[in-house]
Amino acid sequence: MKILYAIQGTGNGHLSRARDVIPILQKKGELEILVSGSESEIKLPFEIKYNLKGLSFVFGKNGGIDWITTAKKLQSKSFLKDLKHIPIEGYDLIINDFEPLTAWASIIKKQKCISLSHQSAVLSEKSPQPKGIAPFSKWVLHNYAPTIHKFGFHFDRFDKDIYTPVIRKQIRERTPQNLGHYTVYLPAYEEKKLIDKLSKLDQVKWEVFSKRSKAISHFENVTIYPISEERFLKSFTESAGVLCGAGFETPAEALFLRKKLLVIPMKGQYEQQCNAAALKFMGVPVIKNLKKKNLPIISDWINHGKVIQVDYPDITEQVIDSLLEKAKNIEPYKEQTKFKLPFAYN
Repeated sequence: MKILYAIQGTGNGHLSRARDVIPILQKKGELEILVSGSESEIKLPFEIKYNLKGLSFVFGKNGGIDWITTAKKLQSKSFLKDLKHIPIEGYDLIINDFEPLTAWASIIKKQKCISLSHQSAVLSEKSPQPKGIAPFSKWVLHNYAPTIHKFGFHFDRFDKDIYTPVIRKQIRERTPQNLGHYTVYLPAYEEKKLIDKLSKLDQVKWEVFSKRSKAISHFENVTIYPISEERFLKSFTESAGVLCGAGFETPAEALFLRKKLLVIPMKGQYEQQCNAAALKFMGVPVIKNLKKKNLPIISDWINHGKVIQVDYPDITEQVIDSLLEKAKNIEPYKEQTKFKLPFAYN
């Protein structure tokens, strides 16, 4: 079987998970890899057949997505060109991790495609859902990389074909410690705001990892680090707790390592709002933003927060085997699906 594994390159989570998924897929068939998008610090130690611009979201500075900069970077002509010419017809199966080019190309060119992603689990009606989210944000998640057949990963098994997270080998092999500091990863906030708020919580030390920082800097009880995977993993593993966005991989890894966790979902980002709803359902504290009124909640979490107990066994190969078995019994898209292209395609 010839397989194309298509991965979203925005953020670190998709590529981080891929490093554990790829070696398993290589055992199951002839595998080639496609990555589209940017905004990630993770590098894959595997040959990438196709490295494309795709569609990338750009983080803002005040807790959300910078939609103006994102729109400027959409590269619509480039996207349509890649959509037309990507040779997905040469594959028996496309496995899609929230990657828009191959998802839409599979619909247009009627190819067999199955998603293997966290977003697939979020879209299940049985997964916890947030309230009061703008319809546009929900529409984006549903139409960004649409597929009919889905296997998903979530914080818990909320539905059929939803599995517990892929915890990468680098995390599973580490022995967690508690050296007293708190690790922070909030890429949608600028450093100045993080320093201003966290310095007021001076009963602990904060180790903040920033996409915008080029060098280590110290401000009272707050240390800012540029993104470095090894340094982050060390801080993360040795922390008393983790304050981060409501993405998927970082909170899942914090739960796996038995770290206290508090999350701040990105504004207007439907997936993170869904994640926050799921984490809150499990007992993880959630705050809307870093405004002054929420600092007492963070302080209470520091002093009285509890570790949420989870069981995340290593079942990645079992999930992939189930996906490949299902792929034998499904047909490529034979006719127009319910998904409609949000742009002109000729």
